[in-house]
Amino acid sequence: MLTPEYLIGHFRMTRHPEGGYFVETYRSHELVERSALPERFSGNRTFSTAIYFLLVGDEFSSFHRIKSDETWHFYAGVACEVVMIAPDGTLSVVLLGNELEKGHCFQFTVPAGYWFASACTNPDAFSFVGCTVAPGFDFSDFELAKQEELITMFPQHSKKIKDYCRQ
Repeated sequence: MLTPEYLIGHFRMTRHPEGGYFVETYRSHELVERSALPERFSGNRTFSTAIYFLLVGDEFSSFHRIKSDETWHFYAGVACEVVMIAPDGTLSVVLLGNELEKGHCFQFTVPAGYWFASACTNPDAFSFVGCTVAPGFDFSDFELAKQEELITMFPQHSKKIKDYCRQ
């Protein structure tokens, strides 16, 4: 039986700065040269990266954004709520899970530059998902939101921002 403790130990997962646990499972050995990337990237990037990501109980992944598209994949546990704020301020929520009749989806992509956060839909369970990033993830492309700044930018979403920001 899958448990959070088993997954953390089996995959040697560690804490993620945004919340939850993760382990990188893939990093392409090939690079996209900086000159072939959009200006928002500061250097070369791998073609793609992938991680396993685990949220347990009432933990959440705090609002953050990256410079690449990030495709999420559902594996096990309960649905994971992913809250996104587009650059134009549009808020959307996706349920990543396996109950299609309840509107869940097995995978979806968060576009580059969107602020996003996530949490389990049941505080007594866990959500085990994967994330694939292209061009590949680099921590220099990662920005953790500051609650006050995000509320100033998107005051209409202050409740969700307070729910999913630690600062």
